[in-house]
Amino acid sequence: MSASRVAAQIDDPDSVLAAIETRFACRAFDRNRPIDREVVEDILRVASRSASGTNTQPWKVYVLQGQPRDDLVAEVLAADDAVSDDPNLVAAYRDDPDFYPSEWVSPYIDRKRQNGWSLYGLLGIARGEKEKMRVQRQRNYHFFDAPVGLMFTMDRVMGRGSFLDYGMFMQNIMLLARAHGLHTCPQAAWNYYGKVILPFLDAGPDETLVCGMALGYADQQMIVNTLQTPREPLEVFTRWVESSGERIVTGHQFGERP
Repeated sequence: MSASRVAAQIDDPDSVLAAIETRFACRAFDRNRPIDREVVEDILRVASRSASGTNTQPWKVYVLQGQPRDDLVAEVLAADDAVSDDPNLVAAYRDDPDFYPSEWVSPYIDRKRQNGWSLYGLLGIARGEKEKMRVQRQRNYHFFDAPVGLMFTMDRVMGRGSFLDYGMFMQNIMLLARAHGLHTCPQAAWNYYGKVILPFLDAGPDETLVCGMALGYADQQMIVNTLQTPREPLEVFTRWVESSGERIVTGHQFGERP
């Protein structure tokens, strides 16, 4: 590491905090505001300074704009319509089913449900309105109208530590997008159609789909972008490890409010 990086100071720490605190999963973009290729390249180049175990840098990024973006949208929407008509087709399109837990438990299922119903409630979608839910879910496969879609892949040989590396890389992308006045939405929804997406991208035979991401300017008029997801307070997810005589004590259990 160069001496300049070791000694570097952040002149405007508030801007770093603002980038983190204003990042959200944007679900409505302005399709009519394109993004210059140079901006996307700059975001990805700087994001690649992300930490990765033993500097493995496991990320591979496919950038879709214009006609390629629209063509992928059309192919995945057709596949999703087919699955809606015949749910038995799920396995025919899904490359790697192990993205979410095979069995959901509390508190994670509770947070997941709260997020879903908060979104639907904001959009005026009531319980049981399955067609409206399907239409909203398919907004994922339009990249929520973002002009740029990113697809992330990784070699299958890599282990779970590489997913940790990948998360840091993607977080860098999302924060750098904020520095350019842009917003993002990381999307696991694309993982249901890896067998459609990977061939479309001409990805290598050893690659697996990690997830997708929408990138663009937020549509400030759309109510969906006012959704603010809650975060657990520090005391719920943090324990301070302290000594008490010959014994180590950590106080409350995770999830408890001391």
